[in-house]
Order: sequence, then structure tokens, then C-alpha cells
Amino acid sequence: MNAQLQPTGSAYFIAKETEKPEIHTLSVLVDNEPGVLARVIGLFSGRGYNIESLTVSETEHEQRLSRITIVTSGTPHVLEQIKHQLERIVPVHRVVDLTVRAHELGQERPLERELALIKVAGTGTERVEALRLADAFRAHVVDANTEHFIFQITGKGSKIDQFIAIMRPLGLVEICRTGVAAMNRGQQGM
Repeated sequence: MNAQLQPTGSAYFIAKETEKPEIHTLSVLVDNEPGVLARVIGLFSGRGYNIESLTVSETEHEQRLSRITIVTSGTPHVLEQIKHQLERIVPVHRVVDLTVRAHELGQERPLERELALIKVAGTGTERVEALRLADAFRAHVVDANTEHFIFQITGKGSKIDQFIAIMRPLGLVEICRTGVAAMNRGQQGM
């Protein structure tokens, strides 16, 4: 048996050698009730699927519905399995693969944004440089004293990654990221 196809306790081993892993963003509409998120997470961990980003929030208060946005990776076969298994969980109303939907609409990716709080400590020229770079990235100072700043930045994950990389040598102390919020462009809803 090929070393890449050895059983590992994960569903990834069943992939054909020709299939390459892809990163997809899934949007899951669920009842806002205790235990739903744990069931969704349990589905991923129980089958060895990885979650790269996870956000959840109530979106329709009157109907008590929440939207879970999950960024995950796998072969097309594995991603299809994830979607079908999510649809079988009772409080799940709808599962949409936003990446597939974006491709159907002629777009490369869905519209994805993330928020991060980034603490940078420094004095002198590093402090001035951190402020200058934050302005270039459109990051806002949300807290400051003479020894540190806390910047708030929103945008694509790659923009936030780049800002973090630039802040490292200037005194990066701490990072807190929200995870991806995503939806497709156009007038059609989920």
C-alpha cells in the first residue's frame, strides 16, 4: 500500500493520489441552542478533519438562528463528505460551500474578512515606525500608553498575516484574531 494512503485514523487517507487538498469556506445555518456548536465540532474532530478558522454568532434573533463559518481543507471528496455529514445534524438548517458558490458565480473566493487585535510594545524609533506602518495598513489604535499600542485591523487573512509579520521586529507582544467571516457577492443570500 502506498505510504500516503496508509490508514491514519483520519478520513484524509482515502483520497486518490491525484486529488489535491483545497481550502474551502463553509457557511452553516443552525438553531441557536446549547450544544449545537459542540456537535458540529465533534463531527470534525471525530473524523479527523481540521478546522483552520471558526466563527459563530446569532444572525437572526427572532428565529433563534446562528451562522457558523468554518474554513477547512481537504480533497474535493473529503469536502463533499464534510458537507453531507453537516447536513445530517438535526439542528442544521442549511450548509453552503461558499468557495464552490463563488466559483459558480465566476469569482475566485467568497468575500472574506477577519478582525485582529495586535499589541505592540516599543519606544523611540520602533514606536514611530509601528505607528507609520499601522497607518499604511489602515490599522487603528484602540488602546495606547507610553509603552505599548493595541491596534485593531480588519481585512483578508493575508493582510493581517502581513501586518503581524511586519510588527514582529517592532515589539509584537500578543495577537487575538476573530476568525473568518464570509459571504458571497451578489444579491442572492445563503
